[in-house]
Amino acid sequence: MLYQDTFPGLGGLEEAVEAMRLGGVEERGAVFTRKEVVGFILDLAGYDAGANLVEHRLLEPSCGTGNFLLPAVERLLDSFLAHGGSVKAVGSLRNCIRGVELHAESFDQLRVKVGEVLVGRGVKAGDTDALVDTWLMNRDFLLAELPDDFTQIVGNPPYVRQERIPDVLLAEYRARYSTIFDRADLYVPFIERSLRLLAPGGTSAFICSDRWMKNRYGAPLRKLVNDGFRLKAFVDMVNTPAFESDVIAYPAIAVISRERPGPVRVAVQPAIESGKLIRLARDLRGRAVPREKVVEMEGVVQGDAPWLFEGAGKLALVRRLEKSFPTLEEAGCRVGIGVATGADKVFVGPHDSLDIEPDRKLPLIMTRDILSGEVEWRGLSLVNPFDDHGRLVDLQQFPKLAAYFERHRDVVGKRHVARKNGGSWYRTIDKVFPPLARQPKLLIPDIKGTAAIVREKGQFYPHHNLYYIVSDDWDLRALQSVLSSGIAHLFVSAYSTRMRGGYLRFQAQYLRRIRVPRWETLSPSMRKRLSGPEGTRTEAARELVSGLYGLTREEAAILHEFQGLCP
Repeated sequence: MLYQDTFPGLGGLEEAVEAMRLGGVEERGAVFTRKEVVGFILDLAGYDAGANLVEHRLLEPSCGTGNFLLPAVERLLDSFLAHGGSVKAVGSLRNCIRGVELHAESFDQLRVKVGEVLVGRGVKAGDTDALVDTWLMNRDFLLAELPDDFTQIVGNPPYVRQERIPDVLLAEYRARYSTIFDRADLYVPFIERSLRLLAPGGTSAFICSDRWMKNRYGAPLRKLVNDGFRLKAFVDMVNTPAFESDVIAYPAIAVISRERPGPVRVAVQPAIESGKLIRLARDLRGRAVPREKVVEMEGVVQGDAPWLFEGAGKLALVRRLEKSFPTLEEAGCRVGIGVATGADKVFVGPHDSLDIEPDRKLPLIMTRDILSGEVEWRGLSLVNPFDDHGRLVDLQQFPKLAAYFERHRDVVGKRHVARKNGGSWYRTIDKVFPPLARQPKLLIPDIKGTAAIVREKGQFYPHHNLYYIVSDDWDLRALQSVLSSGIAHLFVSAYSTRMRGGYLRFQAQYLRRIRVPRWETLSPSMRKRLSGPEGTRTEAARELVSGLYGLTREEAAILHEFQGLCP
């Protein structure tokens, strides 16, 4: 279950927990997993009624009203009876299940539903009450006392951004859980604690956002998995109807066990049909070689590095290039992002009509200016409050600029950066370094389906939706040819989380992972060919880049899939 509460600034820890416990369901934005997917996850965790589940201990750390727990109870009872158990002896099941739910109203509903399942199976009222009291806990999972011997832990952990958690509660979580790093959401420590509660050989299976598997904030959790667990299976659930309602999420199922490392079985966007999911779970868990829709991959988990899943051949190529070539910045290039102002309607305007000093106008290039693959400037400029050294100018020396900002003070002064910096209220969010505008650069839009790399000769300053690459070593025409050959798309698609519609984020953190040779290692002939007309022609560029990286025929074919040459 995903939920989001807003309780900032509460005082004591108990008051904060109580506020979240009593929060309304609507305010929490509860989203529930479809029953077919629940069954699939239970199968992946090995919680199968065909096994003797009396010997198992299952935990569901965020029960909600029972989407996972109720099917688990049904499976436990089926297994118990199939293995000779009797409804008169259900007391022996008291240690088989633990369900934790913080939200009071959901917990009360869960108690009733579990009781109804037991009574419906013929369990006496007294035994029913005893099991419900033992199985269910109305607690904060991250603070509750629990044993560390669970054989299966399953569910849909809560998805809550840090700013929605009371400060005192967040501080307590941080003190307990090392994986709360950067902007990590609440599901990250939920997964950490779940893994630490697994018995040797135990398995967790969660459906949640896939962001932690690649983003910066997921690094500590990935390291935890690397150091003591095995990622057994990964199922990409993006663009599948995995939940009972349509939500904007990027879900995936990760099956992680407390055992020695091994290969990972990967499936992508399965059909949400019970029979097909049952067969897929068997393929993902079985000893036999996987079927057609399952890929087995080695080397996915490596320290805290992002997890790469998109094809064994692609992963092998990325890993080989990483071992053989330096990163883009190690090869003498610098990656950056354009300026964010916090108020574009004030800081960005038509160059000719801005009534400020001419040297305070900085020609600005935006994503729309390079959609054709060439620079087609629309005449907008940045109102620039910084000098060439990145220092804020004195408004007294620029009366027109001062008057302009005063006219817009109600907008500019209300920004967070303005309130934070007091006398520097007229600054942009990011510092501006005007010499960058005069430096030739490659420009790459943030969100695209394929790599769009445009060369700009050194006339414009980039806007914040554009990333740029500059270099004193590489010839930028040659670098454009190399990156546009598919190399940029190969690395970014491997490391970037995908947006809806299949779009990628061409952010600096991903661009910096691109591997290229050092310019000085290229032969004079190769330099000339890459920077000349050949570098912009598909077949010729493909041949040049294959030779540059020493690609095999199979590797060249993989790279060809990602080729997105600029016009």
